[in-house]
Amino acid sequence: MRGLHSCHDTAEARRRERRVELRHADEAMATLTAELPAEVASAAYAWIDRCARSLRKAGDERTMDQLRADVFAELLFDNPCGGSPKAEIFIHIDVATLTGLSTNPAELAGHGPLPAPIARAIAFDPNSTWRRIITDPHTGAPVDVGRTRYRPPAVTADHVKVRDRECRFPTCHRPVHFVDLDHVIPYQRNGETNTGNLIGLCRRHHRTKHTPGWHFHLTDTGQLHITTPAGHTYRSP
Repeated sequence: MRGLHSCHDTAEARRRERRVELRHADEAMATLTAELPAEVASAAYAWIDRCARSLRKAGDERTMDQLRADVFAELLFDNPCGGSPKAEIFIHIDVATLTGLSTNPAELAGHGPLPAPIARAIAFDPNSTWRRIITDPHTGAPVDVGRTRYRPPAVTADHVKVRDRECRFPTCHRPVHFVDLDHVIPYQRNGETNTGNLIGLCRRHHRTKHTPGWHFHLTDTGQLHITTPAGHTYRSP
């Protein structure tokens, strides 16, 4: 009986660890996995497989693997949270590539390069929103962010997000739409709320910044200098 109780306790502990993970890969691909209770995962897979087989039987020419993957993605956007099932990602593409005059790779924030044809396909999707960004021709830094959007933006926050793309902490690639905008000079110490004093930090590194011994300094060119409690300095362009 003791062994059964131990097994039950372990299973309960594992179920409390359920989570979803995103792992980026090469060639414009990524893996989205969910660790779930066995009965939930089994039921979900059975439903996905059933939908895929139904589409295949109706004449869809995609492979079963492709169908299951596409059904899975479509089911995720059948929003269980209420409201509009709109998720925001940032893809940076130059105008020459956008118009087909160049094949420079675009960039998906938090992921990396996207081939030009894939980036254009995303850009011209009817559900995509275009935003005008004017950049400095010498540095590439954004100097103005277009205001024409479905919802009126907080233009300062948009400017910082476009500039930073990812969490500014070295080696962290958390996409900017999952970060906090933090004052480099704290607001309580008369730090201004503007593009010259705001950076994007993921929640973990936001907390790190406010740990005693850490010092952050943002230069006029947007380069971030981070000094650790041990005195080491790192630079984030």
